[in-house]
Amino acid sequence: MASTSTFLSNSIHLPRANTLKHLDVTRPQLFFNRPPRRQRRRFSLQALAPSAAVTVPINMDYLVREFSGHGVSFESIGESCVVEMALDNGSLAKLMLPSGLITSYKPFMWHGTTLEVLHTTVSEGEDGEAVIQGGVSMDFKCINDGGMPWSPSNWTLRNVSGSSDKSIQIELGSAAPENMAEFKCAVTLRHNLLASEFTVINRRSSSLQLLGCVMNHLTVSTPDATYAVGLQGSNYHGRRPINTEFSIIPPDSDKKISSTSGGESWAQKAARGLFSSWETRDGMKDEAVEEDSMIEESEGEEADDYAHMTEEMCRTYTSAPREFTVIDRGRRNSVAVGRSGFDDIYVLSPGSKHDWYGKYAYICIGPTMQTPVSLAPGGTWKGAQYLHNPNL
Repeated sequence: MASTSTFLSNSIHLPRANTLKHLDVTRPQLFFNRPPRRQRRRFSLQALAPSAAVTVPINMDYLVREFSGHGVSFESIGESCVVEMALDNGSLAKLMLPSGLITSYKPFMWHGTTLEVLHTTVSEGEDGEAVIQGGVSMDFKCINDGGMPWSPSNWTLRNVSGSSDKSIQIELGSAAPENMAEFKCAVTLRHNLLASEFTVINRRSSSLQLLGCVMNHLTVSTPDATYAVGLQGSNYHGRRPINTEFSIIPPDSDKKISSTSGGESWAQKAARGLFSSWETRDGMKDEAVEEDSMIEESEGEEADDYAHMTEEMCRTYTSAPREFTVIDRGRRNSVAVGRSGFDDIYVLSPGSKHDWYGKYAYICIGPTMQTPVSLAPGGTWKGAQYLHNPNL
């Protein structure tokens, strides 16, 4: 089992799992077993308290009684809950509460079975607890005019709608302390699509600055067999890896090429301060900021319509199309990544020096904001990202 002590401050921690050593860490679905389907109900009640300051224990009996059935089921894993959405054609997705982490997406494929699209690792922490990373995670940060930052981390289940024959939607919510802001996330599973749609509402009487990103860890055979199709002509610059709560960061990647900027407005300084928590690990912020001034900026324009992911690299594309495709020739699979509301695209490849189908056999791609969005009092921001399966 791979050691994950480096990541213990940025991950889900579950109680000791005595069977952890027997798990295939690249296939979390092996221990997230599907409970029997039940008759579906639709409610708009909250399963958890919306407070972001206190983590309230999940009421599994309530979730099962009020929301399970017709493709939606629940399983308790320590202090977390796994929510499964399963369609009649076999496509399924799993997410965890209260983190909102999507750990599995298995669409129905052209060859007649399903195939895991996401790369999620399960490893053992220092105290024997299970540590989960990867998948699809969202990381939003808002800051008020007094410089007070806040990030939604405890998501509550607010509603379930749809049915297993067409589509299923799970609505999540998270509220900031003192009613500063409200975050909503709707995760929708369709026959050929997994969508995450976000709404942020400023509840204050003054403006807020908002930053956000969505990290998709897409499993591949090896980056050497993987291509990003459709990025030709897009401008990019090198940067440090974004270190969200659930990021899988290859060793020494935080020392790779980064980009810096000159004069900064207040908003840009706020953005740099917020992004620094993504780009650095705990205890390493000052050193990383000092290194930024010594790292040569790397920027350019993507020349290849089939951008090869074989080399280790980390970039932000600032003029990428709203949708492009990731092709893995080793697994004979492709995923189209789409977005709205986010201007930029983040792309990280661990490179091909790692083992095939191992911990670093993935590509991390996701929509991101490089410049904070200003929300006026009562203002609303909406964004979305889509993983489209073109392989039916």
